[in-house]
Amino acid sequence: MQLKILGTGSAGNCYILENNKEALIIELGLSFSKIKQALNFDLSKVVGALVTHEHGDHVGKNKEGLLGALNNGIEVYSGQGTFDVLNIKNHNCRNFKKGGYTEIGSFKVLPFKAIHCNNDGSECAEPINFIIEHDECGCVLFVTDSLYCGPRFTDYSIKFNNIIIEANYCEEIIKKNLEKGKLPVYLYNRILKSHMSLNTCKETLLANDLSQVQKIVLIHLSDSNSDEKKFKEVITNATGKIVHVANNNQTIEFNKNPF
Repeated sequence: MQLKILGTGSAGNCYILENNKEALIIELGLSFSKIKQALNFDLSKVVGALVTHEHGDHVGKNKEGLLGALNNGIEVYSGQGTFDVLNIKNHNCRNFKKGGYTEIGSFKVLPFKAIHCNNDGSECAEPINFIIEHDECGCVLFVTDSLYCGPRFTDYSIKFNNIIIEANYCEEIIKKNLEKGKLPVYLYNRILKSHMSLNTCKETLLANDLSQVQKIVLIHLSDSNSDEKKFKEVITNATGKIVHVANNNQTIEFNKNPF
């Protein structure tokens, strides 16, 4: 299994879990032409797409990524609240099974609530994150655009094999940017209410069983409020795991076992 990172951050998010037979798209925050290109224009292997919430960097500018997927026959899974607030009605819109995992090809996906808000401070319609399971990549935690990760998965005896998690900003850096006038107060407040900090990311990881984790991928780093080298160092030292900082157009081997 490979993890393809097409885009990560406020300019657009899209990730693909892909092997020789299947591909699962996570987020549709880019133009659909770019997504097709990353799939070598072979949509037949795409078993579905997951969308966390309604913002443009997750569904595309003017909903282009989402609409492109739907209109090309790809089943898109999200919360009904997300489809409703976007005014999207399409026969390829899918909701998740209640009370258990939803099978999407050979993948199994379990959504859980995220905590994220709009620019005006109101809550998003139905933001979600995911647990994704597949024989090749094992149990994967996917967390993005969330103030914190609510569930403590060790309470449910869940052991992850790989983790994709937001580390958007560093408290020290963002405070300095605010003090220097580089960051408007409204944006500072919104980030603190909507995104996961480096410290929260570290605490989330350490609150869970990492004994089976192969790789941790840090996503959605802020362009101005983060430090890639520092973030990688902090999470590596805290967890002792292989840590990647996501960059656009990057491919990472993403298997359950190291070999």
